[in-house]
Amino acid sequence: MRAMVIRDFGGTEVFEQREVPKPIPEPKQVLVRILATSVNPLDYQTRRGDYKAFVRLPAIIGSDVSGVVEDVGEAVTDFKVGDEVYYTPQIFSGNGSYAEYHAADESIVAQKLRKISHFEAASLRSTGGTAWEALVTRGNLQVGESILIHAGAGGVGSIAIQLAKAIGAYVFSTCSKQNADFVRGLGADYVIDYRSEDYVEEVERETSGKGVDFVLGTIGGDTIERSPLVMSKFGRLATIVDISKPQSLLEHWERNTTVHFIFSQQNRAKLDALRELVERGQVKPLIDSIISLKDVAKAHERVEQGGVRGKVVLDTNASS
Repeated sequence: MRAMVIRDFGGTEVFEQREVPKPIPEPKQVLVRILATSVNPLDYQTRRGDYKAFVRLPAIIGSDVSGVVEDVGEAVTDFKVGDEVYYTPQIFSGNGSYAEYHAADESIVAQKLRKISHFEAASLRSTGGTAWEALVTRGNLQVGESILIHAGAGGVGSIAIQLAKAIGAYVFSTCSKQNADFVRGLGADYVIDYRSEDYVEEVERETSGKGVDFVLGTIGGDTIERSPLVMSKFGRLATIVDISKPQSLLEHWERNTTVHFIFSQQNRAKLDALRELVERGQVKPLIDSIISLKDVAKAHERVEQGGVRGKVVLDTNASS
């Protein structure tokens, strides 16, 4: 099968197309013909060597799959050949999704909703699963609460806004001025231009100093250190970004906050829950652009440059 392989760690030039063995499913695995995958920050972080201790070269990376079951292991009970499915491969455990085929344990695979395309499904899994884990599983966001979601136009942020509104929360969100209308269209109640406005000042004024109940950090930087300045007492912060430098937790201590560091885990339950929200029209997958798998380098450059609306998706059918 064809795959886009990284031969070394570094820039986008490390990608090369290779012929590699097609996976053979183990007893509890399904073999999936990948029709679409997408690009996540984890992918370019892995490519450039941020997690080199966990990656054996040459490597096939990629953390989203949408496709069709082509074969099943002898002990598989929940899927059959021809089923349309979507999932995220086990991170740092075997090959990723930048290929024509992938084998995965059936326990992490879910049925794809037929009303959405494979491109949409591939754009939903990692972002939607991460947003669900941050807001629901770990953060326990409740109806009537308020939340600040950073980078509301991005992959995770755009789904998190929709999810928060489905829960019944009041949503503040940061984004660039050119994305303000887009983010409002997702459901954000109050939009902050991060380039010209200070989110601490904006939230403090709009909440009369009370602050928000929840902050979703998606941008890194000094978010962890500054978040308590916009949080109510006993508020919660969920961050999905690695800490690049030490940050003070003093303000968190004084406000009795709870901090969740999120590295999304793979399981079917989250995918089934997301599928129900899509079916009800409360969450819509968002695609920034569709790029051929063979042009994955361009896709990585697009995501690393920032300013995307939703997800950059890779079309594996256009890989030849």
